[in-house]
Parts: sequence; C-alpha cells; structure tokens
Amino acid sequence: MSDTRINVAGHITERHFTRAGQGGDREVFEYAVLRVVPRIERGECVNAGVLVYCRARGYVGARTHLDESRLLALDPRADVAGVRAALRAVEAVCGGGAGAGQAEADDAGRRFRWLVAPRSTVVQPGPVHTGLTIDPAAEAERLLDLLVR
Repeated sequence: MSDTRINVAGHITERHFTRAGQGGDREVFEYAVLRVVPRIERGECVNAGVLVYCRARGYVGARTHLDESRLLALDPRADVAGVRAALRAVEAVCGGGAGAGQAEADDAGRRFRWLVAPRSTVVQPGPVHTGLTIDPAAEAERLLDLLVR
C-alpha cells in the first residue's frame, strides 16, 4: 500500500506502508544528517552529509557534500578546509580499518553510535531517524540527494 502526496513546496512524496511480516527483503536502517554549524552562538547550519546504519547488513556509511557558498554565506570566515577534513574523518570512521583511528576494531553499530553522539563542534549530527531499505548504500545516496544537495 502507498500514499502519494504533494507537499507545501510542491514536491511529490510517496510513503509506503507495510504490515508486520510484509517487509519483504527490506531491512530497518537508521540515519542522521551531518550539519555544519559555523557559529554555535547563532545556531545556523548547513546540511553537509548523511550517516546510514543498517544492523542487519552490518553496514555503516557516510556520504558528504559541502556547499561552500552556503557555508560562507553563514560565516564568511568559516574554516572550509577544516570542515572538509572533519567530513573526511567521519567517512574514514564509517569505513573502519586503519583509517578509522581508535575505532578501527569497532563494529559498524558502535562506530555509528559514536558518530551520532551529541557534540558541540562545527560538524554535528542531527537526530537519528529510521526507515526500511533493500540497499543501505543506495539509501545513503538517496538521502544525500534529498536532504543535502
């Protein structure tokens, strides 16, 4: 069953409903938006990436895209290179292995939980949301297009 609607901005959205036992091969996943908050005192932010975790598939991944012009519109003195380095570090932690630093031996769930823990830095995770997916990596790309680009 699905429900198609046109929202206030004129975008068409489609929601799919499933009953218990009717999910097919879709798995539960969790995601959070990565936000860049160049000036904490102002509370303004730019979405710059998404984190996706699917326990059933042992997947954790990040997709990032920094719109420099948006960031610099909020703070002309923003450290763009520093923000890019922080976003690369998030991607490295998701990848695990030697590039993840101290998190190299952690499982996907532990790395995701560490990345979505609240922090007061320039790159911050938003709230965690859930959904159903067949392909968590494709879901990360879809969410990046929907929420960031």
